[in-house]
Amino acid sequence: MIIGDRIKQIKIVLVLIAIIIAFSSLVISHILIKDLSAEEKNKMEVWSEAMKTFNNADETTDLTLVLKVLNGNNTIPVIVVGKKGEIQSYRNISVPSSNSDKYLHDKVNSFGYSNHKIRIYLKSDEKIGKQAQTDYIDIYYDDSLMLKRLATYPYVQLGVVLVFVVIAIFALLSSKKAEQNKVWVGLSKETAHQLGTPISSLMAWVEILKSRYANDSLISEMDNDVNRLQLIAERFSKIGSMPEPNPCELISILNNVIDYLSKRCSGKVVFVREFDDLPIWVKLNSPLFEWVIENLCKNAIDSMEGQGIVTFSIFNTEKKVVIDISDTGKGIPKSKYKTVFQPGYTTKKRGWGLGLSLAKRIVEEYHHGKIYVKRSEINKGTTFRIELKK
Repeated sequence: MIIGDRIKQIKIVLVLIAIIIAFSSLVISHILIKDLSAEEKNKMEVWSEAMKTFNNADETTDLTLVLKVLNGNNTIPVIVVGKKGEIQSYRNISVPSSNSDKYLHDKVNSFGYSNHKIRIYLKSDEKIGKQAQTDYIDIYYDDSLMLKRLATYPYVQLGVVLVFVVIAIFALLSSKKAEQNKVWVGLSKETAHQLGTPISSLMAWVEILKSRYANDSLISEMDNDVNRLQLIAERFSKIGSMPEPNPCELISILNNVIDYLSKRCSGKVVFVREFDDLPIWVKLNSPLFEWVIENLCKNAIDSMEGQGIVTFSIFNTEKKVVIDISDTGKGIPKSKYKTVFQPGYTTKKRGWGLGLSLAKRIVEEYHHGKIYVKRSEINKGTTFRIELKK
């Protein structure tokens, strides 16, 4: 299992935990809100009965308990409206000094929209019957501040959990990236160190062979390969440090890589250059950027199984240079466009799956450019695109 798949599983687990916490919080809060709302409704029914008793009271009625109930409501906003729509009284509502009547009527409409309304009949006409109870008042009420806060609490908690999950995922990715960087740097430095001694020895032997067989063409090719090994060791030694890019001529770099690979590939692999020889100057670290082109070419050759066409195209714009490297190989599924750049991803039986990951690191971190799969079709080919700033 590659690192990316493991991180993906951990992210899924964290998201599932967040969903479970959020769902549980919503369910529990809903139950509490329902119970508290029912309790407030019962309180308002008792308060309404006390208001009815207060309005129907005469000089012999004891209002001690009634006033205690009416004055005991210190949390639930209430507006008492008469039969003709006039505001008779209100409680637990902050009313502005101007346009207070309009403000209260707007509140009445909002309370009524929530079906928080209790109608109490004050007097009845016994001659006509109970249906003639026309003298009444309407009591409109709203949820208490505590109930409103409890209703919004699950969403606040959901936001906190979401922030926690995002921070946890970010920390996980950062720690994994730092761990990968340490492994990469250590591996690269050790590889460069191990290559140093045999390369020095090979260079000495090549010089001896040159002195004895000065006219042998194979010796010059051997010398080129030894120099290539030295270049590879130099590349590995630069991993982990921030190499300084210098103005380089891009066309010559591409030609060098193509010429080197074309002599060492099967004759069934054709390299096509769809660009002019006009110089294009870009700030590059030449050894590392050549490594990128080599990795893309080698992946293309592996994808074509040693037979096909590799095409190089260059588009020179005002602000950037675009390089397309296309092959006629197996292609890449659309779902794998980003996965192919992850360390450890490979479809080959051999290899560590580091080529494209290294290419991405070199282009984006060292040259501040972009590299991505522009297009790909199964059994038709793939085009990788590199974008470099001028």
